[in-house]
Amino acid sequence: MSDPLEGSVLADPAQMFRLDGKVAIVTGASSGLGARFARVLRSAGAEVVAAARREERLAELATSCGVEPVRCDVTRAEDLDRLVAHTNQRFGRIDVLVNNAGIGAPVAAEDEAIETFRTVVDVNLTALFQLTQLVGRQMLAAGSGNIINIASILGLVASAPIKQASYCASKGAVVNLTRELGAQWARKGVLVNAIAPGWFPSEMTADMADDPGAQRFVSSTCPMGRFGRAHELDGALLFLASAASSYCAGQVLAIDGGWTAR
Repeated sequence: MSDPLEGSVLADPAQMFRLDGKVAIVTGASSGLGARFARVLRSAGAEVVAAARREERLAELATSCGVEPVRCDVTRAEDLDRLVAHTNQRFGRIDVLVNNAGIGAPVAAEDEAIETFRTVVDVNLTALFQLTQLVGRQMLAAGSGNIINIASILGLVASAPIKQASYCASKGAVVNLTRELGAQWARKGVLVNAIAPGWFPSEMTADMADDPGAQRFVSSTCPMGRFGRAHELDGALLFLASAASSYCAGQVLAIDGGWTAR
């Protein structure tokens, strides 16, 4: 017997990417890629709770695009509990979680303090898992949800000659955590996937963007010969946040200008 939907086409396929009636949380939303993610989800129709530590920047974002700002330090369990409780109280549900908060700075492995290593792993991995667990339990009870972890190409390949052992280790763990949670929860309707951005302008890469040597490194090594542009992550974000990715679980989309294809 043939699939009754086989060959059918929506009158407007772009509607698959709409998020009207959905509620999303974005962490690390006070600047850079996180602020962009919050704006894009809001533009697609979602109610967006933008979480970060810097209240002034969150207030500016709320004024400009109508997100709900919540101050949150992702390393504090009480802040994560409050973030989830506030979202439920304000909107009554959580459909999308974008785990974007992260830190990292170049330092030689032999010189990196173990305290720094622990802090990077705590923010980039442990806090991500804790919030995913909190939200995931609610999504599992509802039987649906989309979780998007913002990993990095440096979770897939080494960063050298840029020295970032703790960042690479934490993002590599995020990549495989995404695969594991994607496999565990897919049958229960909760889709866990990740985006692995390449070199994009952000606070974390600000020094590279202004350094001629770093510019030459990226232009000579990246197959596309340049840094990514902020809007070039929009499609991947909307795909993974929406019904368009209904058969996608445990996947890591490298948006990197071909960096990891070398």
